[in-house]
Amino acid sequence: MSVPLKSPLKSFEFRREREKTWRELEDLVSRAERRGLKSLPADDLLRLPTLYRATLSSLSVARSISLDQNVLNYLESLSARAYFQVYGARSSLLEGIGYFLRRGFPGAVRAALWPNLLSALWMTLGAVIGFLLVEANADWYYSFVGTGMAGGRSPAASTDFLREGLYDGADSAADMLFHFATSLFSHNSAIGIFAFALGFALGVPTVLLLFYNGLTLGAFLALYDSRGLTWDLVGWLSVHGTTELLAIVLCGGGGLVLAGAIIFPDRETRLESLARRGRAAGTLIMGAVLMLFVAGFLEGFARQLVTDVTSRYVIGGAMLAFWLTYFALGGRDEQDGDD
Repeated sequence: MSVPLKSPLKSFEFRREREKTWRELEDLVSRAERRGLKSLPADDLLRLPTLYRATLSSLSVARSISLDQNVLNYLESLSARAYFQVYGARSSLLEGIGYFLRRGFPGAVRAALWPNLLSALWMTLGAVIGFLLVEANADWYYSFVGTGMAGGRSPAASTDFLREGLYDGADSAADMLFHFATSLFSHNSAIGIFAFALGFALGVPTVLLLFYNGLTLGAFLALYDSRGLTWDLVGWLSVHGTTELLAIVLCGGGGLVLAGAIIFPDRETRLESLARRGRAAGTLIMGAVLMLFVAGFLEGFARQLVTDVTSRYVIGGAMLAFWLTYFALGGRDEQDGDD
């Protein structure tokens, strides 16, 4: 009969031993919010980071022992307020951007590893199916690629016309190439943004959009493969495609993070889970948008100026290696526990 009392007793002891620290931190934070950090004595300024870290530790333990929700909400709110006093108030805009690029973005990518891999899997599956369908019956191409995006590049086009768009420097060909590249970039960017934004709908629209984007990519590959231009097309796309497709994968991963927050809220309510994981997903999508800008720059300049297929592969491969190294190692030399 005494077993049910263990959890309340544990909770009571936990609060009794740590509540003094919480109250002291709350007092310092409240004073700093009212009058600024400069109003605090030197001893209190030195004490503030120590109390903040102790409260973070309490919050971590409180979650693990399923403390009552009111105490958890109090500790989360207090920790957030203290964070802005310990870190936010001393950070300039440039420092914030530096932190995001150095640690925040790559850390968010690693934290969402499985959603990102699942996002890549769905888009790859769509590409394979799109390729096989168009290879078996060219009429499928028109189901996956709109007329505006294709810009005349369809199964009805001649091989010379398709090749001309990849290499010919004539003004007319260059104009058509630019139109096609711009349409493709706009399409992929829209897919990425919507894949993230619709993640709250349990991830179903996100998965469908990723799969559809894969179908489009697979259809293009099948068309050019049927004319013996696969190597040329992949080189043409790789200059900006390695960056752009990775960005779309991350957008999809962010959408799946939102879906996971709703489907698997753990001990939180779904709104609380969505709010907490939504911050991490937001970091992911901000980085993906930055990658889309980089891809746009590469698409607008490098790919149009570089016509040698080997050079295109070198640029695309270098960008892929850069992003993968950045995601794997970025911010690992700093402690991740402070978040």
